[in-house]
Amino acid sequence: QAQLVESGGGLVQPGGSLRLSCKASGSDFSASAMSWFRQPPGKEREEREMVATLITNGGTFYGDSVKGRFTISTGNAENTVYLQMNNLKPEDTAVYYCNAVSRGYPYWGQGTQVTVSS
Repeated sequence: QAQLVESGGGLVQPGGSLRLSCKASGSDFSASAMSWFRQPPGKEREEREMVATLITNGGTFYGDSVKGRFTISTGNAENTVYLQMNNLKPEDTAVYYCNAVSRGYPYWGQGTQVTVSS
């Protein structure tokens, strides 16, 4: 079992920045990949969009709509992943979910709302 907790969402003006954090915990947690997905308003769970993925000891991957603006990274804190979002646009408005794959099983956080509006 693993638990993921996101933080850092909020309201920001177009062109602004936010940094999301995701902390994973669990006695047997060992991530092979950690990702950020987002679910825009009116979209179903099955329509969540992959925003960024970080493969443990591998590379990083981004959705086309965020390339050059968003950066996924890990920090000094264990089992923590960040999403730095710059030059935010209204179409980035969504609930952002952290996802981790640990020992072959996917886990999801509860989501954090990001709203980009003037």
